[in-house]
Amino acid sequence: EAGKPVINVLSVSLMHYLKSFYNLTDVTDETTAVRREAIQLTEKMKEMQKFFGFKVTGKLDKETMEMMKKPRCGVPDVAAYSTFEGKPKWQTNKLTYRILNYTPDMSVAEVDTSMEKALQVWAKVTPLKFTRIYSGTADIMISFGTRYHGDAYPFDGPQGTLAHAFAPSLAIGGDAHFDDDEFFTFRSSKGFVLFLVAAHEFGHSLGLSHSNVRGALMFPTYSFTDPNHFSLPSDDIRGIQSLYGKRPNRDRTPIQPDPEVPTTPNACDPNLILDAVTTLRGETMFFKDSFFWRRSPSRSVTQLPIKRFWLNAPNNIDAAYEDPVQDKLFFFKGRQVWAFNGINLVPGYPKTLSSFGLPSSVRKVSAAVHVKSSGKTLLFIDKVYYSYDARAKKMDRRYPQRVESGFSEMTGAVTAAHISNGYIYLYSGTNVYEFGLYSKKYLRELKNNFFLPC
Repeated sequence: EAGKPVINVLSVSLMHYLKSFYNLTDVTDETTAVRREAIQLTEKMKEMQKFFGFKVTGKLDKETMEMMKKPRCGVPDVAAYSTFEGKPKWQTNKLTYRILNYTPDMSVAEVDTSMEKALQVWAKVTPLKFTRIYSGTADIMISFGTRYHGDAYPFDGPQGTLAHAFAPSLAIGGDAHFDDDEFFTFRSSKGFVLFLVAAHEFGHSLGLSHSNVRGALMFPTYSFTDPNHFSLPSDDIRGIQSLYGKRPNRDRTPIQPDPEVPTTPNACDPNLILDAVTTLRGETMFFKDSFFWRRSPSRSVTQLPIKRFWLNAPNNIDAAYEDPVQDKLFFFKGRQVWAFNGINLVPGYPKTLSSFGLPSSVRKVSAAVHVKSSGKTLLFIDKVYYSYDARAKKMDRRYPQRVESGFSEMTGAVTAAHISNGYIYLYSGTNVYEFGLYSKKYLRELKNNFFLPC
């Protein structure tokens, strides 16, 4: 009976996930088992939420559950995993690999090509050279297997864990195992693209652990990308080059330069002009370039890359707003709009601005804000604005109107907008103008870092 109260609240699947990827251990002392197990589960869940950049609550919320369900690599995110301690790496740049067997899902040629291409992802940005051998023991032994397949980490059947690999060391070090209960493909989105899974696993084979940067190849969960358009993200390039250095330019073939690392915006910059501001489930988000500041109700602020949260979102967005009734977050960029439920792109998006009833002459929305009580979404296009009825899904009549006719004293173009504590804030360049939400009466002028830690 000792563990029942905890199991009723936190599912067996959650405990399995935390044991597999966050070093959750079993509590054996029955006299304190319930209390200690509950505390440990909460702490490990916080560890997971922190890793993925979620709100750290220690509770099994919707966002955490969605992440648990995603197919992923079997290597732990946080664990006492000895092969990854001390930055393990190969002591030679000339490595061998051997394919021991094949999946029936693909032709032999497709598997061979996928593996070679996956290794070249890393060779293109480092001095590493990979040579295939057909007998004997290679540095990287590649195999397909199911369930218990010869190591201490059995696979779990379809979905769940797709593969795992071991960091550089003797014996099993460097080896990559793929779960043959999965359906692997050459390039189709119906299944798991072997090239993408293998490229991730070979990152482990070379010494990289998981990245918490959403969009990085070494992020733990699988995400489909067309293999023909794949390029190694800068986070992964920095990681692998920290171990092996950059690829020397020994031949005449031009080496593709490392992607530029975007400059992190400074909240205290007096010339800072925010791209967009929105609320999201009780927090407020401030966007600039490829980053955003996340302000919690307790007023703590963290800065993160946009794609760490919303992998399919664009950078340098024009506007954003939350519709809490639909539980959707909308991003605007150019003539397109994206909708997200939590961190997941809503099927059917991105759509064009015409889906809101905006005329084809509108090339971008400069700011947006949703008024929950009325169900109206105000869409600003510089010095004019429209009112969209989210419930009727159509634009209100008598719009567009000039911004200053609805918001006195507001003569500049609106560049961002959000609502907080019964006030509506309209941003124009480096200034913010505060209005009563219902009266629309002008109250005061602020600097646009008023809500940011400065």
